[in-house]
Amino acid sequence: MLKKFFLTCSGVDLDIIKNCANGEQNKYVGIGATVFFTAIMATIASSYALYTVFENIYTSIFFGLIWGLLIFNLDRFIVSTIRKNDSKWKEIVQALPRLILAIIIAIVISKPLEMKLFEKEINQVLLTEKNQMTLDNKTQIAQQFTPEIQNIQSEIAGLKSEITLKENETNVLYETYIAEAEGRKGTKLLGKGPVYKEKREKHDAALAELSQLKKENAEKIKEKEKAIVSLVENQKTVETKTQPIISNFDGLMARINALNKLPWLPSFFIFLLFLAIETSPIFAKLIAPKGEYDYKLEDKETALQTWVAQQVNQREEMLQADIDINKKIYSDIKTEEELFAYKQKMARDLMKLQADSFYKKQQKML
Repeated sequence: MLKKFFLTCSGVDLDIIKNCANGEQNKYVGIGATVFFTAIMATIASSYALYTVFENIYTSIFFGLIWGLLIFNLDRFIVSTIRKNDSKWKEIVQALPRLILAIIIAIVISKPLEMKLFEKEINQVLLTEKNQMTLDNKTQIAQQFTPEIQNIQSEIAGLKSEITLKENETNVLYETYIAEAEGRKGTKLLGKGPVYKEKREKHDAALAELSQLKKENAEKIKEKEKAIVSLVENQKTVETKTQPIISNFDGLMARINALNKLPWLPSFFIFLLFLAIETSPIFAKLIAPKGEYDYKLEDKETALQTWVAQQVNQREEMLQADIDINKKIYSDIKTEEELFAYKQKMARDLMKLQADSFYKKQQKML
């Protein structure tokens, strides 16, 4: 039962192969087993690849089975269509398109399995990329909010600078009226005279203005600090909203790109392994000498071709014979006077009917 199944997988004619020797049958059993297990590996690889896309095990297995059946059918077709003949170059030319298709299939099968084998290394590459993307994302978002925050901070610094300047001015006035009272500057008279009172009033007025300025600017600074806090919160909100996009950056294409950033040699040898598996049935048929099955298959196909050629040739001869007979018959008939007179009479009657019909038609029109 298993032997018959693998023979079916190899694409051979079961009616022919069952009459061949065991050695010939075993050769095609090996080819069929290779085709079958390649399809199994294709199913596993595609299921894993689709799982990274759909993240649903049942959907991935379903489409993975469909992909595996497709690969099985392609491999079976490739192997079954290679025919042995006397020229190796003709066989190579015949197998070349099938080899190209086998290489494509090997690449498609090997990539998902490489991603599974190097999953930890790929995750590390993706983590590094995600961290860098997070930093770049924060920098880009900050570029949207930083100019406005800096403008507000500059305005706050300006308000504080106004207070500082007013304080310095008030301190100067304070020093002036104290020096006047002590006789160190101004009139240099000790005591609180008229000049002292004048300078004291200026200081008191400046002190009142300073107090009012502090109060007004404090309210302005408070409002601007609230605006800064609001902008910072908005910046963090935008970062929070965009972070899940970066966190989910681990799809199929991202993993393939991460795989390509790993050392190429292990991936290359895995690809070579699957390429060897995929092309082994083709090379087996190319390298192996013409066997019993090939001769019997060729005999069956050439017998059919000969029979078809005979049928076509027979129909062509029958057609040519019929054409020659008809030519001879009509050649003899065209010289008979009786047939000429009969056709002449029929033509005369036909022309009379046409003339009568034309006359009646013209009469109706008038």
